[in-house]
Amino acid sequence: MSISPIAEPFYADARPIGPDGRRIGVLLSHGFTGCPASMVPWGRHLAGLGYAVAVPRLPGHGTSWQELNKCRWADWYGEIQRAFDKLTANCDQVVVGGLSMGGGLALRLAADRGRDVAGIVLVNPAVHTERKDVLALPVLQHVIPSLPGIANDIKKPGVEEHGYDRTPLKAARSMLAGWKQVRADLPKVTSPLLMFRSAEDHVVDPSSGQIILTSVSSRDLTERILEDSFHVATLDNDAPMIFEESAEFVRRVTGP
Repeated sequence: MSISPIAEPFYADARPIGPDGRRIGVLLSHGFTGCPASMVPWGRHLAGLGYAVAVPRLPGHGTSWQELNKCRWADWYGEIQRAFDKLTANCDQVVVGGLSMGGGLALRLAADRGRDVAGIVLVNPAVHTERKDVLALPVLQHVIPSLPGIANDIKKPGVEEHGYDRTPLKAARSMLAGWKQVRADLPKVTSPLLMFRSAEDHVVDPSSGQIILTSVSSRDLTERILEDSFHVATLDNDAPMIFEESAEFVRRVTGP
């Protein structure tokens, strides 16, 4: 299956930071039906500051929604784990972040890897939904392969997320099952956490943010409301704020 050029992953090596020459890594994960294009501008900003950056392409993304329908939560999480392991092998500390489902994957990693995760940055993370139509997914996934897509929820005119125009249902069902385990293990998350949440989001409802904030065990916990962006805030009007404040967060939590 050919990969769209816009969906290629992004990697950057670290430069030694500070008098002790520390190397800091940041792992960023895109969301469900999206691709690395939604995270690369953020990754380039952090790379410009000297951080090692990994923006992997999750399996089934950047190809076709039919290909994604063959993939499951374990495939996406496995890719995140591999990228994290590569960063930890070459860096002194690693911060993880994610958009939407990527945020759920980052939380899963933080729950599993504990102190190996120096910090977590989330943008409109998804771990739950109050939509009632998802209750039909166990049956509906066997009747029709997809529903209309959720991509391009962006307020800024002329910006393209490069996501799928269809939502594959078997893959979506697996994502919801993955969320259930993430929610159960949120109390295991102790890393410093910075969450950006859009005031108006047409993809992820506020329940995810509320569950995360009230369930994690992180003592260093900050929520920032984005007033001028929709769901894909990493490409929207508030992107500069996300880039700058996340860079300051990384600097702070990985300081000597």
